[in-house]
Amino acid sequence: MKKRPADQTPWMAADDYGRSLRPGLGVNLLVRDVAAAVKFAETVLGATATYADEDFAVLRAVGSEWMVHADHTYLDNPMTGVIDGVEARGAGVELRLYGIDPDTAEAAARDGGWTVLAGSMDKPHGLREAVLIDDDGYLWVPGVAIP
Repeated sequence: MKKRPADQTPWMAADDYGRSLRPGLGVNLLVRDVAAAVKFAETVLGATATYADEDFAVLRAVGSEWMVHADHTYLDNPMTGVIDGVEARGAGVELRLYGIDPDTAEAAARDGGWTVLAGSMDKPHGLREAVLIDDDGYLWVPGVAIP
C-alpha cells in the first residue's frame, strides 16, 4: 500500500525508471522509514537522493545507484514474509562504496548517532575502510585505496 498522495507525481513513471537502469548489479533495500534511510545515505555516505517520497527513493554516490522501498510497499510481495519481525536486515551482506572517505563517513555516523561497528583503519587488502550500520541494520563499508 503506497502512502504517496495520489496527486503527487513521482519524478518518472516506474516502467520508465525500470527501463533506464543500466546492466549490472542492482540493489534495492527494504526499509522501515525511507526518510531515515535517505538521511543516513546523505549524511554519512555523501549520497544524493535523486528522488524520495514516503514509499521509495533513488540514491546515488560515487557512480553507484541504489533504491530503497518502504516495507509497506511490499505488502503483496513474497519478501514480506522474509523481513517480518527482523530487526537487523541484510545479515552477512556488506554494502561497499568505494571512493567514500571512511574517516569522514565515520565522523558523520558518530555525530548522527549511528552505530560504528569498526572505525576507520588501513586494511591488509589495500583499502582504508570503516563499517557503519544504518537504522535498518544494513552494514555500509565506505572505503578508499591506501596511497
